[in-house]
Amino acid sequence: MPGFATLAMFNLDADDPAGLAAFYAAVLGWEVLHSEEEYAMIGDGSVSVGFGKVPGYSGPGWPAESAPKRYHLDFYVEELDKAEEQALALGATKATEQPAPDRYRVLLDPGGHPFDICLKS
Repeated sequence: MPGFATLAMFNLDADDPAGLAAFYAAVLGWEVLHSEEEYAMIGDGSVSVGFGKVPGYSGPGWPAESAPKRYHLDFYVEELDKAEEQALALGATKATEQPAPDRYRVLLDPGGHPFDICLKS
């Protein structure tokens, strides 16, 4: 069944929109399209991701989610170890719980959101 809308972009809650935009722009190799204290946006020419400031925001604390998870992104990578090293150098942290470390790794972005780096296999 055909839909009646097209996806314009994703918008994600954040404490530091500009910081998360810079982090994900570096992870994906995308351009920072807009960056202010209250809102920032990145894109690759066809997809955009926005980050909006939410007063009192706190990360979900995955895996024991003390606050509701606001999103979870998965990224395909060629090499898990290399991608993990690069993400950590950009400011990510490695989650203590790793359900399937040979297939994917759970990392936390600088705002505390979980994201996975996954082998495409």
